[in-house]
Amino acid sequence: MTAIAQNASQRQAFLGGLLLAIVGAIFFSAKAIVAKLMYRYQVDAVMVITLRMVFAFPMFFAVAIWKSRTNPPLARADYLRITVLGLMGYYLSSFLDFLGLQYISAGLERLILFLTPSFVMLIAFLFFKRRVGWIEWAALLVSYFGTVLVLMHDLNTGGSNVMLGSVLVLGSAFTYSIYLISSGELVRRVGAVRLVAYAMCVSSVACVIQFFILRSPGELFTQVAGVYQLSLFNSVFCTVLPVFLTMVAVERIGAPTAAQAGLVGPVSTLFMGAALLDEPITGIQLTGTALVLAGMWLLSRKKV
Repeated sequence: MTAIAQNASQRQAFLGGLLLAIVGAIFFSAKAIVAKLMYRYQVDAVMVITLRMVFAFPMFFAVAIWKSRTNPPLARADYLRITVLGLMGYYLSSFLDFLGLQYISAGLERLILFLTPSFVMLIAFLFFKRRVGWIEWAALLVSYFGTVLVLMHDLNTGGSNVMLGSVLVLGSAFTYSIYLISSGELVRRVGAVRLVAYAMCVSSVACVIQFFILRSPGELFTQVAGVYQLSLFNSVFCTVLPVFLTMVAVERIGAPTAAQAGLVGPVSTLFMGAALLDEPITGIQLTGTALVLAGMWLLSRKKV
């Protein structure tokens, strides 16, 4: 293979991974809209995350069984790392996010979650000695400026307990950034699909245990049909599909780049919020969206 052909192949693989990260981020970000719709049925964060994982567990468990039979067994240390990642990345981070959404608007939640790429880049720089290129900084700067324009009006629309909700979502962003960078180091050895399946099974079990401690088991079977329908959508399209897309993207383009590409996902909820939550779309919001997309274009120009 010639150098030109090799570079073209690497560029195609990078852009493909970037596309997977963007699509995964859009689906994953929709969970905030789904959670807000579920809260209209007077359920809390414990119920939302438990039903989400109960519906998702069979799909992840099936993949985990398949991978355990087609791949060599992992070392005990790897199982321990996967358990920690599952508890931190998909259980703790999601639970903190859903808790925060009870107190703040979906817009403010999106703004806080935009700190995740900054945390990922900082952790990679400080602990893994990863060099951060100027294109990555430029893409981050442009995208962050766009998010400020998109979400500035949301900062003045929060109700009571805004500080509590903000701290909870900030904790979600930080714990997920630790998960993302840690999984980036482990995924090369374990494999993206296998890692996701195992980690999500751990998270599902943790969510069910938490529910049994805090709630009566019968409450899982006494919800209205709308709660179960939204939970099923949340499980398939906002959990199973995006986590696999994101992990494959991490495998192809690295955790920091995948995290930055994820900036486009929360901005997409601007339009989902308008369609499903009757949130208005203004010229400032559209300008901010364009800037975020410009940041994604800059990221696509990164040399590989």
